[in-house]
Amino acid sequence: MTMLSPPESKFVERRSFDPGVGQPARERRQFANSHAELSSEAREMALAIDEYKLVHRRRFITYEEMLGVVKSLGYRK
Repeated sequence: MTMLSPPESKFVERRSFDPGVGQPARERRQFANSHAELSSEAREMALAIDEYKLVHRRRFITYEEMLGVVKSLGYRK
């Protein structure tokens, strides 16, 4: 009886960072990571949305959530 070796795994673990393999994991954002090209008002909104997503552990937000963030910044129709 011959023993078969286990098949090689094709799974690549990308959730952790190994200095010898690839690049460090970065958090994916709904919008651009750099807010340098934005106006001060747009930058304030982008940072508020990013903070909301971090606090609520959300990768993407709904329009209702975005409206809540915008209103929290003082927007009134």
